[in-house]
Amino acid sequence: EATLDLAERRRIRSAIRELQRQELEQDEETLASKRFRPERSSRRQDDKENWPQSRHLEEEQQAALTALSEQLEAITSVEELTKLLRAAGEYEERKLIRAAIRKLRAEEIEAATLAGNVQSSQ
Repeated sequence: EATLDLAERRRIRSAIRELQRQELEQDEETLASKRFRPERSSRRQDDKENWPQSRHLEEEQQAALTALSEQLEAITSVEELTKLLRAAGEYEERKLIRAAIRKLRAEEIEAATLAGNVQSSQ
């Protein structure tokens, strides 16, 4: 209805703006909750179905890494290890080979230091 009081008109407009603002906030909250819903149960079911396969692949990879680790223990040449490193495709394989190279170099340095100490004492 029409009112002639300007102060009352301002209060009405202010109340309308406040109601619109609250409505917008509610709409934004609703949208945000829809955007960030937890995963649906069917997705979790797919994960469950694929879990044995991924577990099997992980076990195979771990067995291959264990075999590679044993193979690296037998190699005593940094050059051979470097060749293996260049041929390796997987990150974990390269990681093991680099560790073996570091270990061999540390052993070489230790042996050279001991040899130098022996010569200096004679």
